[in-house]
Amino acid sequence: MSAPGARRALVALCVTVTTSYGVLLYAFPVLAPAISADTGWSLGTVTAAYSAAQVTSALAQAAVGRWLERAGPRAVMTTAAALAVPAVAGIALAPGLPVFFLAWLAAGAATAGLFYPPAFAAITGWFGEGRVRALTALTLVAGLSSTVFAPLTAALEAALGWRGAYGVLALVLLCVVLPLHAAALTPPWRPAGGAGGAAGAGRAVGLREVVADRAFLALTAALTLGAFGVYAVVVNIVPLLGERGFDTAVAAWALGVGGVGQVLGRLAYAPLERRAGPVARAVAVLAACAASTALLTVVTGPLALVMAVSLLAGMARGIFTLLQATAVADRWGTARYAALNGILHSPLMLAIALAPWAGAALAGLLGGYPAMFAVLAAIGAAGALLAPLTRPAGAGGRGDPRPA
Repeated sequence: MSAPGARRALVALCVTVTTSYGVLLYAFPVLAPAISADTGWSLGTVTAAYSAAQVTSALAQAAVGRWLERAGPRAVMTTAAALAVPAVAGIALAPGLPVFFLAWLAAGAATAGLFYPPAFAAITGWFGEGRVRALTALTLVAGLSSTVFAPLTAALEAALGWRGAYGVLALVLLCVVLPLHAAALTPPWRPAGGAGGAAGAGRAVGLREVVADRAFLALTAALTLGAFGVYAVVVNIVPLLGERGFDTAVAAWALGVGGVGQVLGRLAYAPLERRAGPVARAVAVLAACAASTALLTVVTGPLALVMAVSLLAGMARGIFTLLQATAVADRWGTARYAALNGILHSPLMLAIALAPWAGAALAGLLGGYPAMFAVLAAIGAAGALLAPLTRPAGAGGRGDPRPA
């Protein structure tokens, strides 16, 4: 049974997470060329500030998870929104490169309290056994963030320039995200171990005991490997197809088809969750990610087949997002979910932040993108091989009541 007010909070999170990703993640690729052209800073330097923000967010995940566990989603996510507003305004107004970098670092710290991990923790605590449906709803809506904000950002840049665009986006955070977090994230929340709160539901587990458990270490490693492979594919599929003779427009369509697959994959997760235990589910999803990457390596045409493989890769990626969201609660319950999920997501977010650069670097070292995609498939397969070790100790595997 969900906590009182949980549905209203879910609707708010659908809006705020979508908006946060749009402003703090998807606006940058649209505006980066204009920033470089206007300031004279190289595109690589501008991108380095953005990448530094992603690394900052990754490093902050564990601390944010512990804070959320103690203070609850409303305090953490409202504070993060309050930090994001001046951070984005600082990006817009930065008179020089040092301020630009500092503003992005502040934005990175804010994203640790605005993106999926804290929202997953809130929904898991508030919805309990009904969390998968709620998590699916959130990821389906937030999956449209780039669809909404990429063209919106382009229109703002055309009308107001990149500084004006970021100024308007800062106002969007101020007028949409900040008040919704303050007003709607109000379902009851108790610190871990407290009685009667949604966050206290589930088995009592010791945080240090779980983090030191071989199963948690294996889960972290498996999902980190999977995340690296999945997100390196997203960024590098366009140059891969370019090497194979497809023009940029066709490659962009392939990327878009992957986005459609992402939505379809998320719709498929609930039936998979009902039919397979957590360990079997992790093996299947990570193997699907690796297999779809391998198909991108070997399928060179015709175009229809390339598009079909891109759709399959997108489906695997969409399911992977929900696997990340449910992995901790499936194994150790919801009692310490916020803190454990924050710890789990630190290396995952770091892998996601480094994947675009590392993928391109690997392609250079290996002599091309097809060889790099083969390596990504092997990395994903290594994650799938680690997945059987993610069953916690205990009769039948704690947190895996169904057969794996």
